[in-house]
Amino acid sequence: MSTELEVKQQVRQFYDRIGWQEVSEGVYQNARYEDLRPVSREYIHRCHLRVGRHIQPAGRFLLDAGSGPIQYPEYLEYSKGYRYRVCADISHVALQEARKRVADHGLCVVADVADLPFKPDAFDGIVSLHTIHHLPQEEHVKAYRELYRVLTPGSSAAVVNGWGEALIPRLLSSPMRWMNRLLGIVRRLFGIAQPEHPAKPAGAVDDHKPKSTFVRKYGADWLKAQLTPLMSFEIFVWRGVSVKHLRTFIHSGWGGRIVLRLLFWLEEQFPRFFGEKGQYPIVVIRKT
Repeated sequence: MSTELEVKQQVRQFYDRIGWQEVSEGVYQNARYEDLRPVSREYIHRCHLRVGRHIQPAGRFLLDAGSGPIQYPEYLEYSKGYRYRVCADISHVALQEARKRVADHGLCVVADVADLPFKPDAFDGIVSLHTIHHLPQEEHVKAYRELYRVLTPGSSAAVVNGWGEALIPRLLSSPMRWMNRLLGIVRRLFGIAQPEHPAKPAGAVDDHKPKSTFVRKYGADWLKAQLTPLMSFEIFVWRGVSVKHLRTFIHSGWGGRIVLRLLFWLEEQFPRFFGEKGQYPIVVIRKT
């Protein structure tokens, strides 16, 4: 079994060498984990903007814990009202790319989200996007406690992660398998090529590098049991379905945009249900 240090070295090496390497202008290899098709663009854009609702709109310092390269334009919106955006990441390549986007507005620090090098009560707002699940499971709670420690009293942090087990992904798993089989049959019958992904341009050669890194996820019940004695928090929806669900069921010729507008409306009406039962929650920590 890998040690905590080995896991973090693996994650750092993946993102330095592969995950945060540009494969085309503004698109990183890690974009394979997002649905960048036109049919999903509006839905993805609106989900990305949800994070900003749950943090202070302005302040001196915003911490972006596990910032990566600030991969999508919507991510820049979170710090517009802040004097500085502090980008913390274990990947040097990620921070080099982030600096290009934030310029003098940003401060970049090589840091481990489970052991932040900042004093208590330092940040008026915190965002952490798809980061904590890269830690060994025994460090997940430690990371949440670190975010809470450095948060200014009266402020909040928004943490986006994915559930390992949730009701909606379980309900969709069997229909997704059958739909993918059907799509495969249709493509073979009509000679339709598998669509290229934006993070793998046409003609790209597979160089046998690893295509993913360490991830450890859990369910909402586990998180609530761990965090409830430690801090005040709530769970809202970031996105109810995964990229695999979108690529399987959502297509432009099938009224995909309308389906996603309906899904977004439902998520807005029942944010706590979709937060706990959907694929991706926003865990909002409040420091009183």
